[in-house]
Formats: sequence, C-alpha cells, structure tokens
Amino acid sequence: MTTTLPATEPSPPLPPRRAPGGTPKGPLRNPPGTPGLRLLARLTPADFRVLRLYLFTRLGLWLVTYSTAWLVPAGSGAKTPASWLSLWEQWDWYHYQHIAQYGYFAPFPGIEPASDNRAAFFPGFPLMLRAVHTVIPDWTAAGLLISLVSGAVAVMALARIAGIGRTDGAVAGQRATGFLLLSPAAMFLAAGYTESLFLAFALPAWLAAKHRNWPVAGLLAALATTTRISGLFLAAAILVEFLLARDGRRGPRRLRSLLWCAAPAVPAAAYTVYLHARTGDWMAWKHAQERGWNREFHTPAEAFSNTWHNAFDHVQSTGYAWEFQFELVAMAVGILLLSVLLLRRRWPEATYTGLTLWALGTSYWYLSVPRATLLWWPLWTGLAHWSLRRGWVAEAYVGAVAPLMVVFTVTFASGHWAS
Repeated sequence: MTTTLPATEPSPPLPPRRAPGGTPKGPLRNPPGTPGLRLLARLTPADFRVLRLYLFTRLGLWLVTYSTAWLVPAGSGAKTPASWLSLWEQWDWYHYQHIAQYGYFAPFPGIEPASDNRAAFFPGFPLMLRAVHTVIPDWTAAGLLISLVSGAVAVMALARIAGIGRTDGAVAGQRATGFLLLSPAAMFLAAGYTESLFLAFALPAWLAAKHRNWPVAGLLAALATTTRISGLFLAAAILVEFLLARDGRRGPRRLRSLLWCAAPAVPAAAYTVYLHARTGDWMAWKHAQERGWNREFHTPAEAFSNTWHNAFDHVQSTGYAWEFQFELVAMAVGILLLSVLLLRRRWPEATYTGLTLWALGTSYWYLSVPRATLLWWPLWTGLAHWSLRRGWVAEAYVGAVAPLMVVFTVTFASGHWAS
C-alpha cells in the first residue's frame, strides 16, 4: 500500500546557493512562474530521518509487548508466555477481522446476534485487511503490516505539514513526528486499528489542500472517510480551507474545485445506503454505535459528569477508573488546542478539531478520546513549533508524558484496557 505525498514546497527548488567554500548557504525561495504542486518523486534526507525515528519507536513498542507477554501472563502460575501476535488481538481488532472474514451480516461461531455491532465500523480497514490477507495468511500479521506501512506514510506527511513555510522545517517535522510517536496512545498506530491508515490518507490530503490541489485533497479525504467518520470532519476543514483560499480560481473552475471538496461525502453516503439496503435503517451506523458504546446523544455537561463519576467516585474497577481519568485529560487537551486554534484564527484546523470534540463530548461518557488525539495533527505540529521556541517543552514532554506510552502499551497488550 502506498500513498503519494505532496511535497512541502509547491515547486522544484533551485540548486542551493553555495558559500565560497562550497557549503550550502541558506534556503532559496522557488522562482516566480514555476509550476504549482509537485508530487513526491523521491524520499528526501529529512524523510529518512523521520522514518528512522519511526522504525526505532516501532522496535521499542514491539519490545514492550514482548516483555508484557512474560511479565503479565494469562495466569499467575503460567510457565509459557502468550504468543507475541496474540497480544495485538484486543478489543476492536476482532470486529475488523470478523468484517474482513465474514462481511457485515454473515454469522460466525461465537457471535450473539444481540451484541453484533459490526455496522459501527467503516469498511476501509477491513477491505484493506482482506486484500493484504491474500498475501499474508495470518490475519493479525496482515493488520500489523497495514499499520506499519501506512504509519510510515503518515509520519512523513506530518513532518512535511509541520515544515510548511518554515526555514527550520526539517527540524520542526522531526519534532512533530517525535511528539506523535511518543504520545501516550501511540501504540494504536502500531496495532491493527484504523488510526495509521486514516492518517496515511488524511495528512497527505491536508498537504494537498494547503497546496491548493483540490482534486488530490478531495480524493485522499474520501479514502480517509472509508476508514473513519473523522474523514467527514477532515472534509469540513478542507472546505473551509478552500473558501479562505485565494488561488485565482473563478467561475466553472472554482465550482469544479468545490465539487472535489465534496468527494469525502460519497463513501459515507454509499456505506449508509448499503446498511439501509441490508437493515432497512438509515441510521444503522449510529444505532450500532449506541448499542455497543453508549454513543447516544447527551449534553456536554452530562457527558462530563458521567465521565467524572466513573473516574473518581469508585464505581468502576481501578483499571477502568484510570482509563476514564485519561479520557478527561485528553478532552481537556483537545479543548485547550481548540482554544489556541481559534485565538490564532486557524479556522480550518479549528473546524476539524471542534467537530471531533463535539462528536466525542456528546456521548453518554467520554470514550476513545486518548486515541483521537493521534488524529489531531495541529496538536503535534503546534507542540513542535512551541518546542523550537521554548527548549524545555521537549524535555518536559519526553520526561513526563512519553513514559505513559509504555503504560498504555502494557495495559492494552495485557487485555486490561481498551482506550
């Protein structure tokens, strides 16, 4: 699986100026009149540095899961650890695998019809899983491979987003990538979940939008929508970016570009029609979310109160209470991020973040908000830019925040917590 990334510069650069000794001397601007967006033709040295960091952090996560198999065995007297691949077979993974194997409505052993909420999951990842499974016979290994490859695409795109318009773009890109890969919920980028695949489409789509390539932005955002409902939030952000753009388009040309921005609605509509044809329910996806994860509408105040109650009033086991505490922390981070974006008049990014927070903050309680932070690219680029102005930001993050990634990984791999 490959996704072509738009380059961070809108046109091929001129050769660097050289000082008398032959050393490159400062960046050059692209000359006027050069072509617009140039698609990625080859990896740059900055890309290789980002990929190196990505692979090292993957190795770290694999070592943590290996250690978890020995330190947190299935039984207190176990003499043999669980297999390494089995540690990744947790929670939502089974839904994706069952959809890939049996589709959305075919029965399979062990399923209770009343608890079958497969319709809550968009088809993009299961379809990719089924395709890769034709080459990789093991379902879990196939899912991990999808996330590994798509994650590599995603981190390169994130680095380029962080570097747009900056003379220190390569450093900013590495910082943004590091903050993402060391974030508490980063293990979901490695697991057979949808986050990496979504970002592999969504971040290049955002790069294309920043470079005013609306057809590429629309098509990639449509692919992102096949994996998660968040693709529609991305589409809204791209639409705002389009409305604010001054790129010389007028008349029919502007209308065609606007239609491309609407492309992400197509897969969501197609999935809705498919579910209706099978169930007779136009809201089948929403009702599956409600049955399985209590995602019926509640006011933000109710959602906060219910989450707080489960986090601190000793009504849940300590593991689940701890999870709810981090749901509250992640929601607070999201609200702070949205406030900063609004203050800086970053309207497209604020649109995406605000819609995500509204969707997550109006359920019965907060659920999967730490996972959702992985998809908030303005958070990681913003932290990167802030850390370049304030050196202590990176130190505080690595010292105080990054260790939580190990804790989250152990709790997920041992089956104690699902985020």
